Amino acid sequence: MKFLYDLLPVILFFGTFKVAQTNPDSAAALCNQWLGSGFQADQAPVICATAAAIIVSLLQIGVKFVRREKIDPMLWISVAVILVFGSLTIWLHDEMFIKWKPTILYWIFGGILLGGSFMHKNFLKSLLGNKVSLPEPAWNILLRGWIGFFAVTGVLNLIVAYTCSTDVWVNFKLFGLMGLTLLFTLGVGFYISRFIPESDSEGK
Repeated sequence: MKFLYDLLPVILFFGTFKVAQTNPDSAAALCNQWLGSGFQADQAPVICATAAAIIVSLLQIGVKFVRREKIDPMLWISVAVILVFGSLTIWLHDEMFIKWKPTILYWIFGGILLGGSFMHKNFLKSLLGNKVSLPEPAWNILLRGWIGFFAVTGVLNLIVAYTCSTDVWVNFKLFGLMGLTLLFTLGVGFYISRFIPESDSEGK
């Protein structure tokens, strides 16, 4: 459930884009009514999708405030990035800003892990060390793996953004990036399983 909750802005972005794409003229009229003026039909779907993602991201923060739940730093970062790059997309009528958003987010996460390593801190171990016991070399391998993953997927997003249509990029944003993240996470789980004694895994 938390996984779907975290993905809600991405899913809503995708859904809003596809709906607006079926009637771009109406989408452009809606954008011009609520978001400013000068929006054209060809750019309206991504503008509507961006606005929807911003709204649901703010609502996620608001719900946690109302429920007095702890807000994860990753959620704060994600909301800040969508606010900045989404607002620039709407304000400047330039979809490239929102296309940069996944890359910036991945590079921030990777940069945090990399910065921690320079300070001799493994933030992955700090986050997961109480849930799984691994030897120090394994934690270092995982750290380098996630740093590399964030760096590569950030570049891959830009390649798709600059070489493919917006429609292709929107599909890649949901299915491509999510699929790559899922595959990498499964690979990490398989790697970690090597260090779990068979008696522990059978007992669970």
